[in-house]
Amino acid sequence: MKIRYAIPAIAAAAVLALTGCVNNAENEGGGSGGEQGGSTASIQPDQAAVDLLPAELKDSGVLRIGTDAEYPPNEYKDADGNPTGWGVELAEAVSAKLGLEPEWEILSFDSIIPRIQEGALDMGSSSFTDTVERQQSVDFVNFLNAGTQWAAPVGSDVDPDDACGLTIAVQATTVQDTEELPAKSKACTDAGKPAIEILRFDGQPEATQAVVDGRADAFSADLPVTGDAVAKLKGQLETIGDVFDAAPYGFATQKGSDTTQAVQAALQSLIDDGTYLEILTGAGVESGALTEATINAGTE
Repeated sequence: MKIRYAIPAIAAAAVLALTGCVNNAENEGGGSGGEQGGSTASIQPDQAAVDLLPAELKDSGVLRIGTDAEYPPNEYKDADGNPTGWGVELAEAVSAKLGLEPEWEILSFDSIIPRIQEGALDMGSSSFTDTVERQQSVDFVNFLNAGTQWAAPVGSDVDPDDACGLTIAVQATTVQDTEELPAKSKACTDAGKPAIEILRFDGQPEATQAVVDGRADAFSADLPVTGDAVAKLKGQLETIGDVFDAAPYGFATQKGSDTTQAVQAALQSLIDDGTYLEILTGAGVESGALTEATINAGTE
């Protein structure tokens, strides 16, 4: 399938962002969606999903998708700077079911939702966690159950439930930055303990590196991302504590649009024919697989 790439746009007004992101040079390679081993070329359009598309979008022949591409193994850049990862592959599979060519725009995470709202993008695929607050701005077609997982140097005694006074690295504007760590830090100070020092970075690679070189005691990120970082830095990092704050990932679409319904139908078709589970299994995230493509399932 031919894949188009749009020139990144200037970031729009910031919106509350959720989910972290990573981009390590060692992760880069392969084409868009190529690492997971599944090509979308053989996926045939699902007529029921195609029929739900707005006429203008159907006639355009392309699905404009925004991503931050800084969050391996979900979405990141290959050696040529093109988006790749299992999240990219799944989004391209949705596009194929809709009979459209994916047109990717790589831009900052917090500018994706505003561009969807203004109609400059048709869909956001950037490991968005579906939250009630975000549902006020866009709709989410849910495709994975995810959660938060911490990582620290091997042998560390860091406890995510008692991190008062520690320095925790995080990607800025993620749910871990905007919700989890501030709440944990406040619980510390309310109990008369030292606050958590939140060390923020623009990308997850920098947050991970801060733990490796000792500037931070641990980092907090989404489970797939943490697992990927630990696997690639085996012997240096390990996961600590349990996975918590489970919530659904979703493709972001314009609020109340026919596009939302079409994307849901396309994803359900991928679930029904096995392509969806094949993509998730290839990425090792099948434990979070859904059996039904839902809309706005987030309740937090």
